Amino acid sequence: MLMAGLGIPVMAALNGGLGSKLQSPALATCVLFGVGLLISIAYLLVTEGVPTAIGRNTAPWYLYLGGFFVVFYILTITWVAPRFGVSNAVSFVLLGQLIAMSLIDHHGLVGVTQYPLNPQRLFGLLLMGAGVLMVLNRSSNLTDLSTL
Repeated sequence: MLMAGLGIPVMAALNGGLGSKLQSPALATCVLFGVGLLISIAYLLVTEGVPTAIGRNTAPWYLYLGGFFVVFYILTITWVAPRFGVSNAVSFVLLGQLIAMSLIDHHGLVGVTQYPLNPQRLFGLLLMGAGVLMVLNRSSNLTDLSTL
């Protein structure tokens, strides 16, 4: 997961740059997903072969909403990163992740194992949130959120 986390700012910088060069965050997002689709299909075929469970899927409809959230994330980070900096953009993403993970775990949403938000976890989250805010590049005008 550390390696995946290291890749998020790299992806944000690359796709933000691509969106700026193409003058279209939406087109850059489509290119990113096209490349990702090809790599995902190759990985699937190499590691598992041709899938056989497609017609027997019984997954609830809401489990497919992950696709919505990943597209929303990629579109927004592609637009925001070149304007406010990768560190600022990813810092706010991390803060949002801290809030969402706490709510999901505390309430056991979408079938995950429930981990109540006890005082120790709350304190840790507050420290992590403070750290995220300290990392923000204060040279950017982050107080003018109207440009978002």
